[in-house]
Amino acid sequence: MTVYTLKVVQIKQETDDAVTLCFKQPALRKIKYTAGQYLTLVLRINGRRYVRPYSFSSCPETDPFLEVTVKKVFNGIVSNHIIDFIKEGDSIEALSPLGDFCHNFDSDVRGVYLWGVGSGITPLFSILKSLLFKERELRIHLIYGNRNNESTIFLNQIKILQEKHPDQLIVKYFYTQDVIDKTNPGHIQGRINQTTAESILKEDPLLLASCHYICGPAGLKESVIAALKSCKVSEHKIYSEDFELVKNPKDFEGINTQLVRVKFQGEVKEIEVTKGRSILEAALEADIELPYSCQTGNCSVCKGKLLSGSATMIGLSKGRTDLAEDEFLLCCSHPQSSEVYIEV
Repeated sequence: MTVYTLKVVQIKQETDDAVTLCFKQPALRKIKYTAGQYLTLVLRINGRRYVRPYSFSSCPETDPFLEVTVKKVFNGIVSNHIIDFIKEGDSIEALSPLGDFCHNFDSDVRGVYLWGVGSGITPLFSILKSLLFKERELRIHLIYGNRNNESTIFLNQIKILQEKHPDQLIVKYFYTQDVIDKTNPGHIQGRINQTTAESILKEDPLLLASCHYICGPAGLKESVIAALKSCKVSEHKIYSEDFELVKNPKDFEGINTQLVRVKFQGEVKEIEVTKGRSILEAALEADIELPYSCQTGNCSVCKGKLLSGSATMIGLSKGRTDLAEDEFLLCCSHPQSSEVYIEV
């Protein structure tokens, strides 16, 4: 995979705990990406290599810089480092763009719904700008949940887009902390749940000709998908972006802590993989700098070949038909037996 060195030319403060890093395009090797994809940043902090994927908030059709938006996570090593230490003029390594959370729908689609909570707005904002630029006939609905007005990332930019596209863009804000004036139909008190999602969907006479993009915590995804199924929207018109693996404790029944041999760059090392930890997590903790990116089983950067023993992948939200029988994504792989030997 290609590695780029990108220069930070501007840092935009979006909220108290979120910033947008604006990178200058490389002079010789321009980075091509699609709205909704993500850029994987590589940083060294206290001597350790950290790799984190961040969704593009920029749009290739409208924005001159490559932009990713980062929100502080409590105890988040990388997000805190970026917000507290990265400054304009710094250079950061990045991998080629990845991700399939992109708008690519049939010509019969008449409307698009973008469902997001908190920092889940990031890829949706990229998609929104792209759609407004390319799809002038589509009705676009942005359903966006936050704690309050102050924590709403891209609030001013969204308002500007509404003013430019009043007949095309419909925005509904959900706030869990702010007290909402009930006479304002664009602001709703509470969370986006199945009931509130259904009430919005039932207002649309062209609902069955719409497609839906969901990005946020697992609860949002579950609620919106339940509402869409209740309203008879085809599952083929529902897309979601996952920030984390969802692990069911029952999936770990029969799995125990095992010693696993990993062959990487010609060296073989033995690591202890604790029950509940993936092979990738154990390797990184042992200072084996395996390649990885999304950590949710959606890309193939951390793919390894099983040479002996047995393993299983846990937490995949999307089926993978592109892997051979002996190929495993180490970010979600767990040993099922002794004598596990993986080559990367």
